Amino acid sequence: MLLTLAGERRVLFVGGKGGVGKTSVTSAFALARAREGGRVLIVSTDPAHNLGHIWNRRLSDSVTRVFTAAAGASTAGTAPAGFVDAVEIDPHASIERHFAAVSATMMKLLPERSHRSAKAHLELAKSAPGSHESAVLERVAELLTLGLDDYDLVLFDTAPSGHTLHLLGLPGKLTGWTESLLTNRSRSDRFAAAARGVVGGEKPAAAAADAELRRTLLARRDRFSRMNTTITDGTVTGFVVVTVAERMPVAESLDIVRQLHGLGVDVASVVVNRRSPGDAGAFLAERRGHEDECLRELRTSLRDVPTIELPLLVRDLTGDDALGELADLLAAAGS
Repeated sequence: MLLTLAGERRVLFVGGKGGVGKTSVTSAFALARAREGGRVLIVSTDPAHNLGHIWNRRLSDSVTRVFTAAAGASTAGTAPAGFVDAVEIDPHASIERHFAAVSATMMKLLPERSHRSAKAHLELAKSAPGSHESAVLERVAELLTLGLDDYDLVLFDTAPSGHTLHLLGLPGKLTGWTESLLTNRSRSDRFAAAARGVVGGEKPAAAAADAELRRTLLARRDRFSRMNTTITDGTVTGFVVVTVAERMPVAESLDIVRQLHGLGVDVASVVVNRRSPGDAGAFLAERRGHEDECLRELRTSLRDVPTIELPLLVRDLTGDDALGELADLLAAAGS
């Protein structure tokens, strides 16, 4: 089921309540797809990154190769060598890059006498509410474009659900906001043109600054518009909700699904992680019974969403071998 999903979609967001194993499931998913010959990019958007720990690699905001499959490792025996690349978005680096680009644009638009005060304003703006989100969203948009151009599958290992739902809603809002800026800018340009007809022509520097601003706004609008279109296209993008069979995570998962539907994002699957065995003693059997009760509401409410279950594993899920075990379970659960 999930491996078929990975072959059908180009982008998958993996999310859910904190602590349910999103990063482990994302990584095992990537490994399984790479074994089939897929070129996979994992992007961690969670400020509390665990991706590098799971792969036993030092990761950064740059793309790093974490796994390469042997050529022909798929069941067909003829697949090319798949691989997994990973990125942990660095909010600080994203903010610095974002504001460096904004500063470069502003320096072109403003007279030199205003440069010092503009730079001081931008330094203060780095810590303003929304700056972090804007910078991270820009980086997500960049990596989404990279993934669609150079990879078969892009997996976003996301932050806990509230942060992720807000992030997914931003591209549509920012597209409309930027479109309004462009509309207002066009209206201002028409008034300015009428005024120039009365008082004289426009200075070349001012015309160049106006053109630069328009190009910047258009590029921003197009980038967020493409991101919004990609996220809401169910043939391209899906959301995999990871949960555990406990009352609070199940309730939060149902709320996540409702909000994702409101955003126009397709919920492709639910993964119930760390299921207790029912045949390993009275304690775990009783726990399994409580889990079954919690999952009844989930299955009843999400009849049309494919659901798979993964067992509670003994060892820590770090390194290729442990992830390989979970990848095998994912493949078996989906067959």
